[in-house]
Amino acid sequence: MLSKDLSFSNPEKNILLDEVLFYLAENDKSDPILRFWEMTDPCLVLGRASNEEDDLFLDNILEDNLKVLRRCSGGGTVYQAKGCLNYALILPRTFNSHLAYLKGSYEFIVDYIIRALGSLNVQAEFRPISDIALKINNKKISGNAQKRGRRFILHHGTILYGLDFNPLERYLRIPKNVPEYRQGRSHQDFVANVPVGIKELKTAIKNVFCVSEEQNTLTSAEEKTLRHFLENKSPFVSFENFFQSPHYA
Repeated sequence: MLSKDLSFSNPEKNILLDEVLFYLAENDKSDPILRFWEMTDPCLVLGRASNEEDDLFLDNILEDNLKVLRRCSGGGTVYQAKGCLNYALILPRTFNSHLAYLKGSYEFIVDYIIRALGSLNVQAEFRPISDIALKINNKKISGNAQKRGRRFILHHGTILYGLDFNPLERYLRIPKNVPEYRQGRSHQDFVANVPVGIKELKTAIKNVFCVSEEQNTLTSAEEKTLRHFLENKSPFVSFENFFQSPHYA
């Protein structure tokens, strides 16, 4: 497997590069890819079908001038900032038979992350549909989402290792659909950081996925496609409907 550790100060590039890697894999022969990245500045990221008015306190976000983006995968809305490690996997469906189905693919991939955490003495468990929680207190440390193509899947995951949780209550509403294990807990009571450093975390994940090559620069094809996506597929979310709604008036 090929590893890419690439983060940008431009949040659009961070969001779109995963989609670029997936697009190129779907349209050409590609080996499995593991990418790590992290936002430099706080922002909110919506899932493909998430509704910003249902998920966000938009008045607070506009007041604080935070950017809101939308990723191509499903899943819920997340707060992104330093201390939240993102990993993306671009895997051919032939990588393992479990990838044929959404539920099986979550369990299969998350098991790798749980094994990586276990190697760092962090005991964690899978929490359906797509979370990882600490065994000791049942607090969420990772959320996951996917975009599935004809030949490949794009799996998005987050791992909290040093995130400041204070902004969560200001920007994120409680989702309409919550997992049973949440048990009515507030954002701050529901999430936790893993007690390991980012370098150790990345190394452990690369080890369980048997990374054989690292390429921490863009290829010419990736750079060209990313430039095209930036010009034609902005992930920024427009608030025009919100401005015109009775709520805002």
